[in-house]
Amino acid sequence: MTPELVIRNGTIVDGLGGEPYVGDVAVTGAVITAVGAVAERGRREIDATGLLITPGFVDLHTHYDGQAIWSDRLVPSSAHGVTTAVMGNCGVGFAPCRSEDHDVLVDVMAGVEDIPGVVMTDGLPWTWQTFPEYLDALAARRLDIDVAAYLPHSPLRVYVMGQRGADREPATPADLARMRELAAEAVRAGALGFASSRFAFHKTESGSPIPSYDAGRDELEAIFAGVVDGGGGLIQFVPDIPAGGFEKVLGQVFDVAGEAGLPVTFSLLTGNVGDPLWPEAMALIEKYNAAGGSITAQVFPRPIGLVVGLELTANPFVLYPSYQEIAELPLAERVAQMRKPEVRQRILGDSPGAGHPLLYLAQAWDWMFPLGEQPDYEPDAATSVGARARARGVSPLEEAYDRLLDDDGHAMMMVAMANFENNSLDTVGRWMRRDDVVLGLGDGGAHYGMICDAGFPTFVLTHWTRDRDHGRLTVAEAVRELTSVPARVAGLADRGRIAPGYKADLNILDHAAMRAHKPEITYDLPAGGRRLDQRADGYVATIVSGEVIAEDGCPTAARPGRLVRGRQPAPTA
Repeated sequence: MTPELVIRNGTIVDGLGGEPYVGDVAVTGAVITAVGAVAERGRREIDATGLLITPGFVDLHTHYDGQAIWSDRLVPSSAHGVTTAVMGNCGVGFAPCRSEDHDVLVDVMAGVEDIPGVVMTDGLPWTWQTFPEYLDALAARRLDIDVAAYLPHSPLRVYVMGQRGADREPATPADLARMRELAAEAVRAGALGFASSRFAFHKTESGSPIPSYDAGRDELEAIFAGVVDGGGGLIQFVPDIPAGGFEKVLGQVFDVAGEAGLPVTFSLLTGNVGDPLWPEAMALIEKYNAAGGSITAQVFPRPIGLVVGLELTANPFVLYPSYQEIAELPLAERVAQMRKPEVRQRILGDSPGAGHPLLYLAQAWDWMFPLGEQPDYEPDAATSVGARARARGVSPLEEAYDRLLDDDGHAMMMVAMANFENNSLDTVGRWMRRDDVVLGLGDGGAHYGMICDAGFPTFVLTHWTRDRDHGRLTVAEAVRELTSVPARVAGLADRGRIAPGYKADLNILDHAAMRAHKPEITYDLPAGGRRLDQRADGYVATIVSGEVIAEDGCPTAARPGRLVRGRQPAPTA
């Protein structure tokens, strides 16, 4: 059979951590058919001499629940080699949902994921009510990459309990029975599992905790039993770390999942200062896994934080009444106002008002760093706004004010809220080498005006394998963490490695040329909504199901991406 595509003479990185080797990869249809020395000519051939051939990357933590409906491209993720994105994380999403509860879910997504309400009301047709109907809407889409979805906790709770669910009232026995029934229905229809959150920072736009925040153990037991009834799946969970430590927060979820025989992946980070809490979490993972559990910590490979600027959702003065007086002016006019001495003095002498908790983090001076054209995500502490202010003999407010006006107001700064322990990523590097850790938390499709982390695969393959002075990963190790490991955790055994029979999701990479650009602002959301995007160099080609979706950083017209319904078995020999 003539292969439809043959990639010739590239350095094959198999996704399992094996030693890279030079060879060919043949593809027919959506499947890899041969690896090594391929004698047959393909209908199309790509010369990969001097380039890497890797499996497509799997991103376990995205929020493309809306974008996959209103757009056929899941960027930034697909621009950074991701070929499968898992949605519905943090227990938020758009289904199940009755028509009378649309505003409740929009309020949740606007607050938790920084998606403007008008984007959702204009961009979503709301042609579904049940979760299976939402999956059918996804299945009708033609996308650049594959998507899979968890059943999200907050919409499920509101669907079953109405306003009582939104108000976080305890579920009744009848509520629990209905949740179990709907969880089973969702998994049978193709949900990858179930996602929930108890993170205190996850609030609705109106300022309330999200519906799932303090759901009881009996509710978890009912829903997890429903997942089992439906055939099983992965439990994704965001804990509220400050609320009593990991044992109290995670123990209950681990216990209930263990009793149900379900795997769990949960978000883990480390504070920048103070006694670290993460060793307790790792000890818990080891304890439960030794007893037969299947638990992974989901970690982000660079600092977790915000991007702030005058064009973005957050900046150090966004809650100041004196700044709010001019906040709606066009950027050039606002910058002109801010350069006036009297306006500067008035803003600097003001105090912040009430707002979302995340916005107060935009004054973490010693963890705030300017982002240049080649963004530095492990910056020297001496370049922080706080350190620069001390060196200049001015207040951090003044230094931040001046930096916001750089580049005529287009300047951006990164606020490294977590994962930057002792001003380095050394702790993150140790995590990445553990078998009970998986990479994630890129949040593509959410936080459109304050986070641009979906390009983390490029960071892993540049900073962690090529540019860092110490603690590097090998290319084989890095590719494994981006491919077969998240695929295994998700239960997507048909992808994440280069071998005959596996799904033909592939990247061809010029490793030496790889780099991420500074995030940029685009206005391509529904209703002209704003979002942060990030381009990358070095992606010679990205292939999904055997079709090239991008070449040299430019998208093609191919849209082979489909909904992945549930866990997928490994191919037979």
